[in-house]
Amino acid sequence: MGPRARCQLRLVALAAAATATAGCGATSHTPAATSTSAASCAKSQLTLVKPGRLTVGTDNPAYPPWYAGGTKSSFWKINDPSTGKGFESATAYAVAKQLGFSRSAVHWTYVPFNRSFAPGKKPFDFDINQISYSKARAKVVTFSTSYYGVNQAIVVLKGTQIASVHTIAGLRPFKLGAQIGTTSYSFITSTIKPTTQPAVYPQNAGAVQALKNKQIAGLVVDLPTAFYVSAAQVPNSEVLGQFETGGGAGYFGMVFAKGNPLAACVDKALAKLRANGALQQIQQQWLAKATGAPVLK
Repeated sequence: MGPRARCQLRLVALAAAATATAGCGATSHTPAATSTSAASCAKSQLTLVKPGRLTVGTDNPAYPPWYAGGTKSSFWKINDPSTGKGFESATAYAVAKQLGFSRSAVHWTYVPFNRSFAPGKKPFDFDINQISYSKARAKVVTFSTSYYGVNQAIVVLKGTQIASVHTIAGLRPFKLGAQIGTTSYSFITSTIKPTTQPAVYPQNAGAVQALKNKQIAGLVVDLPTAFYVSAAQVPNSEVLGQFETGGGAGYFGMVFAKGNPLAACVDKALAKLRANGALQQIQQQWLAKATGAPVLK
């Protein structure tokens, strides 16, 4: 994506359903937490990739506002997830603390987005990388309960023909783009249904560049990312609007190898973080609410 994470972000309030998901966690679309005892969630009893440490996966670059604080590493681009800054990094460390891990016992590993929810053995204990829950993905991996409810949004260049559109139907004649394997791409094909085949990119950076180069008319991403793209990555762009994902359908969950009992312990940790207000505080710090993106219907 773009330069450094400390740029000022303008984020909008999520639609009521999505906000409820973010604030309260599980919805009807959230997989039910598995019953687990305190003993089975003791640190010494956890099912881990490497004993004694918590291995957390995410993509590289690690983009704002999900990850922040920059990087001094030659490996991590844009942001080093081990800073503890940014919504997902801070959330991961808060969960780790609930599980009994110190910061030094948390190890981050690079996992490309599409591989995080592919079938098979995992190199991580859980992956946190704006991965939306879907029934199809849940057939091959296990999801945690919701840690953030989110809408999709579209970024366009100011002054272009698409910038005057105010409805989903009005978007259909235009060339749209998104990262492969994402909920954003699925939203284009299943809900917007453009008359022109949408463009697909291995990473979001390619989609952002395509918008800069006017190879696509609109870029569909999740709402917080949309404001980052507009504020820091694509000059003379704007968030045209957001799309309602009614019923709490749009939410991010941590991903585990299918059937990993650690998921139940993470669900328990998330429940505590919701109950004591810590998760909401992290959200307020890194995903501050504002107004400004109309809902396109």
